[in-house]
Formats: sequence, C-alpha cells, structure tokens
Amino acid sequence: MASTTSLSLLFTLLLVSLYIVLCGASNFNQDFQITWGDGRAKILNNNNLLTLSLDKASGSGFQSKNEYLYGKIDMQLKLVPGNSAGTVTAYYLSSKGSNWDEIDFEFLGNLSGDPYILHTNVFSQGKGNREQQFYLWFDPTADFHTYSILWNPQHIVFSVDGTPIREFKNLESIGVPFPKNQAMRIYSSLWNADNWATRGGLIKTDWSKAPFTASYRNFNANACVWSGGKSSCKSNSGSSSSAWLRQELDISGQQRLRWVQKNYMIYNYCVDKKRFPQGLPLECTRS
Repeated sequence: MASTTSLSLLFTLLLVSLYIVLCGASNFNQDFQITWGDGRAKILNNNNLLTLSLDKASGSGFQSKNEYLYGKIDMQLKLVPGNSAGTVTAYYLSSKGSNWDEIDFEFLGNLSGDPYILHTNVFSQGKGNREQQFYLWFDPTADFHTYSILWNPQHIVFSVDGTPIREFKNLESIGVPFPKNQAMRIYSSLWNADNWATRGGLIKTDWSKAPFTASYRNFNANACVWSGGKSSCKSNSGSSSSAWLRQELDISGQQRLRWVQKNYMIYNYCVDKKRFPQGLPLECTRS
C-alpha cells in the first residue's frame, strides 16, 4: 500500500497540475518572431496565443527577440493531441557557435493512448549527452500546462506546473562546465522526427492525421536581458523582483523533485553505466 507521504505528494502534484499560473498576458508579437514554417506558425487572439503546425511538407518554429543571461522562464503549452507519434515539440534556450550552451525541453509524441515522453538535456560549452526523460502525471494534450526553466548562477531547474523535475547544479568547482557566459534565446519548433522520436523510430508519423498543432500562451520571463554586451540586471541586486537569481530548492521542492524522479523518471544518463563504460560523467558523482 502506498505510504501516506506518497499519497499526499501525488494529491499535491495533481492539485498543482490543475493550477494555472496567473501572469501578465504575453504579447507574442512583442516578445517573439516566427522564424520558419511558411505560414504554419500563427499568432492569434490579440497576440496572446501562438500555434505551431506540422504537415508532410514542413514544420514551423519561432524564437525570442531578446537574449537572456540567466532567468526564470515560464511558458504554457498544450501539446499535439491524438496520434502524435513521430512528432517532436521542442522548447529550449540556446546560444550560438560551436561551443554553445543549451537547456532543453523536448516532447516526444506517441500513439493515441500512450504517454508523451518529456526529454530534457543540458549542454555546456558544446557538450551535451545529459539526457533525463520523464512521463507526466497528467494528459499534456487536454489543457495548457506550465513548463519552466530557472537558470541562475547556482543551478538550472526544470519544472512542470511549479513542480521541479530536474536540477543541474553548478559544479564548476569539480571541473564541470556550467552555462554562465553565453546569452541564450528561447526557441520552439514542431517538427517531424519519426526516424528516432517514437520507440527509436519504429513508429512513423501518420500523415493522415496532419496537420499536427501545438499551442502556446502566457509566456513570462523574469530574466536578465542581454543587449549590446550588457545585462539588464544590476550586479548584487537585492530586490524582490530578482529573487530568482538567488533561488534554491527549498525542502518542499527537494521532496517533490525526489518524488517525481522516483515515480516518473524513465531514463537517467547518470545511471547508464553501459553507455559510459569508462565511468559516469563527473556531475553524476555528486548527489
């Protein structure tokens, strides 16, 4: 029988999953630009809703007008419903160049009735291979849910509806590069990846179900905008509006993180000794 603590945590997560973050209505025309898709990406509802579509000819995508160097980024997404096998909805932060930094959410579609896989990764100085994958505790196609990235000098935290699912700590002290010097834009795209996305490429995209559509709303960024080589954040700022710059996981957050990882994580590179026969990555040696 499940423990009282586990049941309490599940109840809390379900309640939080129903909670819709209230933030100032985003203006997608002001904050983003559509970068590809030949009309398949659309900004609707007085600039408060953005949709990406995918058909056999092309997918679509957008990027932020601003670059950020640290931030708390929130976006509400409603993923492709029904048979989404072969499709990938990517939502991530990335810099440019051969030694780029990147913080990834990728949603791997599946057959109707089978769960989405939430794929996460962190690149620092061009090195990735830090995948962790999760199932979600709700249907991400039925309604909008909030997917957040907290990126500050201490760590990177991936959260879903306010529940942390992954933490990547700054372990430069033991030689692990951490994203800290390269400003990143927000990118998102909906594209066909049926050569690998669903069951390793065994399940192909069913184009009779096209167009596939993902929707976005309520973007919010408490962040340091990087422009002209300068940050919008004042150094040593102690204001409440920049509290995220010093934010750590509290006891409740750590407890929810452990619970999600115990019950919903389906792949963790840090325990894949077959993949890393010469030894696990250095950051995996620290809890």
